Amino acid sequence: MYEPIRTASIHTVAESTLRDLPRRTRQEELDIRLAGHLTALLTVTDELRVLAPEPALEDAARELAAHVERLSGRAPLRAEPSRRSAGAAHIASLHTRARRLAGNALSVATSRGDEAAAELAAGRLRVHESSEAPVPA
Repeated sequence: MYEPIRTASIHTVAESTLRDLPRRTRQEELDIRLAGHLTALLTVTDELRVLAPEPALEDAARELAAHVERLSGRAPLRAEPSRRSAGAAHIASLHTRARRLAGNALSVATSRGDEAAAELAAGRLRVHESSEAPVPA
């Protein structure tokens, strides 16, 4: 009634191709994600260091860079922050962004089981939550 299929299935070809690709473990994927979140948090921290200088931000930047280097095996690339003056609204938005990034890093660090990175991210989360000032309308 039906003629049998005489050619190889496209799914069989795709599966054999996928088997040859290098794969990363879940732990390696989490390392990459955590390093990315911490690098983004470092970038925002560097921007805040220039716009609202505080000694605590210097220490936080050093700690973040050390954790990124530990996770990725190399020092993070760091852009030179802009030296423009910023209003309270811009600084508040940077704190909001840093809080979100710290929350993401905390989530991944917890999934990964990295207590040191989780403590750092939780600390940064608390600092940026307390630093957020309501933006006047």
